[in-house]
Amino acid sequence: MTNFAHFGPHGAAVLEDGTVRFRLWAPGRPAIRLAIEGGDTLPMMPEGEGWFGLTTERAKAGSLYRFVLEDDTAVPDPASRFQPEDVHGPSEVIDPRSYAWRQADWRGRPWHETVVYELHVGAFSPRGTYAGVEAELGRLRDLGVTAIEIMPLSDTPGRHNWGYDGVLPYAPDSANGRPDELKRLIDAAHEHGLMVMLDVVYNHFGPDGNYLSLYAPNFFDPSEHTPWGAAVNFKERAVRDFVIHNALYWLMEYRFDGLRLDAVHALIDDDDGHILKEIASTIRKSVEPGRQVHLVLENETNDPERLVRDDEGRSVFYDAQWNDDVHHVAHVLATGESDAYYAPYGDATMEKLVKALTTGFVWQGEVFPVWEDDGTRGGPSGHLPPTAFINFLQNHDQIGNRALGERLAHLARPEAVAALQALFLLAPQIPMLYMGEEYGAPEPFLFFTDFEGELADAVREGRRREFKGFAAFASEEGRERIPDPNDRATFTRSRLDPARRQEAGHRAIEERTAELLAIRAEAIVPRLAGLRDGAAEGQVLHETGLRVRWTFPDGARLEVLANLGDAMIPAPAVVASEDMYGHGRILFATHPGSEQHVGLPGWSVLWRLTEAS
Repeated sequence: MTNFAHFGPHGAAVLEDGTVRFRLWAPGRPAIRLAIEGGDTLPMMPEGEGWFGLTTERAKAGSLYRFVLEDDTAVPDPASRFQPEDVHGPSEVIDPRSYAWRQADWRGRPWHETVVYELHVGAFSPRGTYAGVEAELGRLRDLGVTAIEIMPLSDTPGRHNWGYDGVLPYAPDSANGRPDELKRLIDAAHEHGLMVMLDVVYNHFGPDGNYLSLYAPNFFDPSEHTPWGAAVNFKERAVRDFVIHNALYWLMEYRFDGLRLDAVHALIDDDDGHILKEIASTIRKSVEPGRQVHLVLENETNDPERLVRDDEGRSVFYDAQWNDDVHHVAHVLATGESDAYYAPYGDATMEKLVKALTTGFVWQGEVFPVWEDDGTRGGPSGHLPPTAFINFLQNHDQIGNRALGERLAHLARPEAVAALQALFLLAPQIPMLYMGEEYGAPEPFLFFTDFEGELADAVREGRRREFKGFAAFASEEGRERIPDPNDRATFTRSRLDPARRQEAGHRAIEERTAELLAIRAEAIVPRLAGLRDGAAEGQVLHETGLRVRWTFPDGARLEVLANLGDAMIPAPAVVASEDMYGHGRILFATHPGSEQHVGLPGWSVLWRLTEAS
């Protein structure tokens, strides 16, 4: 029997002798007591530098407890492993060694094999639980997915939430199931050969259930601001350790295969050893030899130095970043929308797409037009391999941060979605699907929370103010159409209906997705490991077309011809630089026959592979 546990400096730890060690960092309080439900209230011993500790035999696995301040305010453990009665209730002592792992020898998969499938546990299945996800693992494996990425699990108040309002980062939300049920899901995924990644949020805590300021006010720095309030204070060693050990906890105790760090541009740290570097370097040193763990960023500032490789082509810090640039360009092409944050992508769109496919980011140090003070964005990224970038047509943000949560299939014609899917799923960058995208799910993914009272009112009205910049919601009447995030129906409307997959149109889309991913696995993935940089060149064809070629280390060439517009691109424009590309095996064509130099029909994509001579 193999068990895994990671005990950091914070929280409750069941020791080998059966006693439980409790620790709390509370530099704002002179005294702390431990209250065990149905038992005693015990004084905790000051340990210096704001720490209080106690080891006792009066608690055991399953015990419920709170920390009590000197004014008798009782609070949950900020490092609680589980909250059976939600964020305001008592914390439960969990013995992580009680789960016997079946796939204890699993060592992960190489990054270049990754096909990501992002999902929200509560909205993914009718059950809305870990077991509901587990039931679909075989289907996702057969589809061609190699990694599921789960939206944040940190406990949030109420019955449903996206997860980004988490206040207890070590406690997987009880709405999804118990800790052992999450481990069983990960274990089962490994049995299917699937990696499991977790989205983690270290840039802020949610507004309801965050008690940290009551006893550790310097956990936050009021002199530094983020969109959510005072910044997390990484000048404090205890705060840095809280975050670093949280990352290790998910990777070592739950055996996640990787983490996606949310909005890291909001992690404010002027230290030379930035918290992002310390997280990554600590993880790289801590995981077992031979085990593959992957780290992904969401980073609005497009910092290529976070993605640097060593002389052997291995990731020094982070493996990849979500490439919003690619999404925004594709969205403008498919929908014609160019207002609000799509505005910078509304001109020279094909040139921007070619730049992203060949060199990574669109903005690589240029002035970003919607930032204040003419700020520049990004830096040169063409030296990075394509696998340092994750391409997607949809994700939770790009759907859910629309006022009405529409998926791309509601906004663009089927032929446009099909062409862009064929482009992104076979490109050398890492592809990502959002749950239901593989079969064209019609359900929206709306913004939902489960707050009450004044906070619920503030969230509802704040959501409506957020969309004043969009023409459709400029009027008060238009904003009234935006669903109330706290209405239970907003959540249930966002839940996938698996019966949709059996409908002929949706079944055809899923079959096409599986076909593309099978081609990727057979013809493209085996060649990606050796790519050290973009190794790509491309050009715009006749305003709406593109031609891009990637050259692999063995001399093989992967190339794509695409027309992302309505009108036919005539043959002369297509073959004008044929000597650069030559001919090769056709991997996939949305319009068979277009390789015969008859031009490129509207919304068509042609992929071919030329073996080394």
